[in-house]
Amino acid sequence: MSTLPSLPEFGSRAPDFALPGLDGSIVRLADIRGEHGTVVMFICNHCPYVRSVIGRIVEDSRALTAEGIGVVAIMSNDYRAYPADAPDRMRAFAAEHGFPFPYLLDETQMVARAYEAVCTPDFFGYDADLALRYRGRLDASKTTPVPNARRDLLEAMRQVAAAGQGPAEQIPSMGCSIKWRAA
Repeated sequence: MSTLPSLPEFGSRAPDFALPGLDGSIVRLADIRGEHGTVVMFICNHCPYVRSVIGRIVEDSRALTAEGIGVVAIMSNDYRAYPADAPDRMRAFAAEHGFPFPYLLDETQMVARAYEAVCTPDFFGYDADLALRYRGRLDASKTTPVPNARRDLLEAMRQVAAAGQGPAEQIPSMGCSIKWRAA
């Protein structure tokens, strides 16, 4: 379990990427960029924090996509050490939960490092110009969903889309640490 030690500078630009999707096609940041904003999230299949909120992630992603906000999920864990996160398991996890967004494999872990992602789930919300406006949690849930929790990510991204700025108060994500490959 880890919490974010610090937040990156707001206004910093989203690092570009070109990663394989579950069908083998290459997906770039430009492909998922939304007219009103973009959410880049780092998740995995085995993390109890992700598993407890995956239904809400899917639900909120559908709502955001309908409002012109692009959404993508990236899996950066070392799946050789954590086989539950292997590509075939990613496909099954995405199908089981009906992902409405691309689920990409960051095998080199360079994208996670570029974003300074530290845990799963970890959410980055960008405005229409791909400037960072939100780095916070999905909601108050941890390994058990919190009933009727305020939808922090959803509300923040709606604010970003409407006003170009995220909320003044942002609560960092909490989850399992990214499983980095041994050097």
